[in-house]
Amino acid sequence: MDFELRAEQVAICDMARRFAVERIQPRVRDYDREETFPLDLYAEMGKLGLTGGVVPEEYGGAAMDHQTYALVIMELARTCQAMAGAASWASGVGGISVLRFGNEEQKQKYLVPLARGEGPVAFALTETHTGSDVASMKTRAVREGDHYVLNGSKVWISMINSCRWILTFATVDASAGRKGITAFLVEPDWPGVGRATFKNKIGFRPMETGELVLEDVRVPVANRLGEEGEGFRIAMSSVENGRLGVAARCVGMMKACMDLAIDYAQSRTTFGEPIGRRQLIQSKITDMAVAYETSRLLVLQTAWKKDNGDRARQDASMAKMYASDALMRVAEDAMQIHGAYGASDEYEIGRYWRDAKLMQTIEGSNEIHRSLIAEYALGYRG
Repeated sequence: MDFELRAEQVAICDMARRFAVERIQPRVRDYDREETFPLDLYAEMGKLGLTGGVVPEEYGGAAMDHQTYALVIMELARTCQAMAGAASWASGVGGISVLRFGNEEQKQKYLVPLARGEGPVAFALTETHTGSDVASMKTRAVREGDHYVLNGSKVWISMINSCRWILTFATVDASAGRKGITAFLVEPDWPGVGRATFKNKIGFRPMETGELVLEDVRVPVANRLGEEGEGFRIAMSSVENGRLGVAARCVGMMKACMDLAIDYAQSRTTFGEPIGRRQLIQSKITDMAVAYETSRLLVLQTAWKKDNGDRARQDASMAKMYASDALMRVAEDAMQIHGAYGASDEYEIGRYWRDAKLMQTIEGSNEIHRSLIAEYALGYRG
């Protein structure tokens, strides 16, 4: 594994950093407070190729390798993890499923606009009683001629208001468990599609998170993604790739927390000297630096393996679990260094701290990842 960045990687990372500083930074505090997603900034990212990720150019993508993609996500997440998440939609949850399992018509209609930054996707998998237990989902799909009729609900779905399309899942045979799960591409303005947004979330405030309700929604057979019973495989393929993006976002956020803590420790003076001179503060900064470098290496190793044809499932779980747990510790220490000022939204650290907690839950809770990693190590999973 070569740790030296290529010239083109340096160039695209510099572009992502400039965009984050010049375009996102001046607005992030406002749209986070207002719980609104800046679709105009998303479109601007698309024009720069920052939303195309690993998707091939023929489908509107940027054809990045996974290492370059992860580095871009890190740069954006230093300023706003929500916009970094938007840059991962085409390459992770949603888009990658259509790329791998969709037919040509589906790719042109749904993947191309997503990769170009022309409209978000909502990935609707989670249900009230079935989070990580995907196989026991209750949403049903019944075949009626050239349509399926879908009934059920999904919760904690990001971009539920602004989505251009929805990738959702239902079972055609509850008795078949995961083998009955089927994937569907649903459009939000179809009859029977209901949406409601959850407000005043502790974190992920711009992500328009909410509930999707499906009441006798007629979905053309042409909008089934893959074959009947292939939905579980599609869902897992999507979240597996998404874990790389989540881990990269954690690394970018960690760097931001560390930078904010260092700046504050150097400028805050007590008893005649900066608090950065205190051994306890230095210990926290040391832990931050080690956590950041370790997490970054895990992410780049995962990306490198993917670029060399490995699915890197265990590596992705390790990177996601470790980076999100490390981020939480780093954000906690950065908040502690800020003292009472960390409670003010005039200081940025509070936003990173609020978002950090939810990173331990998305794309599979860290408890699930601990189980997965152990099963890979024990040989229970191939």
